Amino acid sequence: MNKKKMKVAVTSTDNQLESVIDPRFGRCAYFTIYDTESHAIEFFANSAKEAAEGAGPAAVQFIAKHQVNKIISGDFGSKIKSLLQALNIEMHIEKDQHKSIVNILKEL
Repeated sequence: MNKKKMKVAVTSTDNQLESVIDPRFGRCAYFTIYDTESHAIEFFANSAKEAAEGAGPAAVQFIAKHQVNKIISGDFGSKIKSLLQALNIEMHIEKDQHKSIVNILKEL
């Protein structure tokens, strides 16, 4: 079976594969972006996490700029859900907040 090529972003507490998922989308510490075709993994500090307001929309812009097709996080605010849906970016809520980034990526 052929898996479709996509980029998946995971909110992360740090810039290591052993880091755990960050439950916050807009205010996560890092975004881990994984390319399912090349298997490349990149970590990006979330520059909007300390913003007084607008962290969620800024995070959506960042995700869209990196051509992400799917985002995995602990939660998404209602405003963010509509922005991601408008961009056709799939959302997945990971309930296990102790799950490491490497284990999340293995499940893809």
